Amino acid sequence: MKSLHTIVALLVSSLSIGAAFTTSSFITRPYAVAPAAPSLKAGGFEYQDDDQYDSIENPFKKDSAYDEEGTLKVDAARLLGPRLKGSSVYLVGMMGSGKSAVGNVLAKRMGTYSFLDTDTIVENATGMKIPEIFESEGEEGFRDVESQVLDSVHAYVRCVVSTGGGIVCRAKNWSKLQSGIVIFLDVEPDVIMSRIEGTDRPLLQTENPLETLTNLLEERRGKYEQADVTVKITASMDENAVVNEIAKEMHQFIDENPPAWKQAKEKAQAEGLDWVQ
Repeated sequence: MKSLHTIVALLVSSLSIGAAFTTSSFITRPYAVAPAAPSLKAGGFEYQDDDQYDSIENPFKKDSAYDEEGTLKVDAARLLGPRLKGSSVYLVGMMGSGKSAVGNVLAKRMGTYSFLDTDTIVENATGMKIPEIFESEGEEGFRDVESQVLDSVHAYVRCVVSTGGGIVCRAKNWSKLQSGIVIFLDVEPDVIMSRIEGTDRPLLQTENPLETLTNLLEERRGKYEQADVTVKITASMDENAVVNEIAKEMHQFIDENPPAWKQAKEKAQAEGLDWVQ
């Protein structure tokens, strides 16, 4: 009989990941329709290299982006897509930190990105709920399946990906996560427990779930903090408030980490050389 890992490998390899995507149709501000740019491929997924958006900058640094009351006139999240040039966004953090809910809202507000949840794909591929996988295969078995799913989805572009809480525990997963921008949703254990009290999450089936959660967070914190961006989340923040903070921090990160081609272009222009596209 084939093992669960073999079955999942076969399913994931044949899975049309696009069918698992929830394509975002929510657009907060209309954009003029421009002629189609050359289509590029990454991991079998087509996207447009939109050179007409190269001039889009960090809206938080532009006075003209604010109204008289000091409020941004545009959705900063909507401007992330053009600046990311197709790079995917990976959300990491503890169970119950809101990765799925926040990721879905972030993808919708970005407008051109799709939302993907690795836990959902694991369940769809295995036909089993995660607690059932833990029971039959153990945590290591689940982590193997989770890594197989990440191997498949990381090649796709323009995705917001919600990952399992323990995905950072395996070093090999980081090579996949770092193909995009990694965001750590940092939430205090007591806030998480208030959200998931009475949970059936396998790792919290202990006499003191809060203590277990606290210890798990401390064990993983060093790995979570390797993320490109950390967003501190409080109990009073809803999904849109978290996305607002993510957008602000991501624009800042992009400013501080421009792509190599942009650095080369700026250097050439500073030296008075023509930049050849």
